Amino acid sequence: MANLTIRNLSDEVHRALRVRAAHHGRSTEAEIRDILEGVVKPAQRIRMGDALAKIGRSVGFTDAEAEHINQLRDQTPAEPMRFE
Repeated sequence: MANLTIRNLSDEVHRALRVRAAHHGRSTEAEIRDILEGVVKPAQRIRMGDALAKIGRSVGFTDAEAEHINQLRDQTPAEPMRFE
């Protein structure tokens, strides 16, 4: 596992982390790990298709337009890559 050093952390932030850790019944180090994991690995991950659909809806892309594009696209199955 990796180690991380945080320099120049204010006394106020360090104290708040210690209080928060005590409130949750764990060490300050465990509390910081939990905070970092919660930030970089959210429970509800963002799905690419949902994000693209949201962008499409925000610019007024309709279901009828999406269906029209789907009918026009090439339906031929893709060939797998060959590594020969």
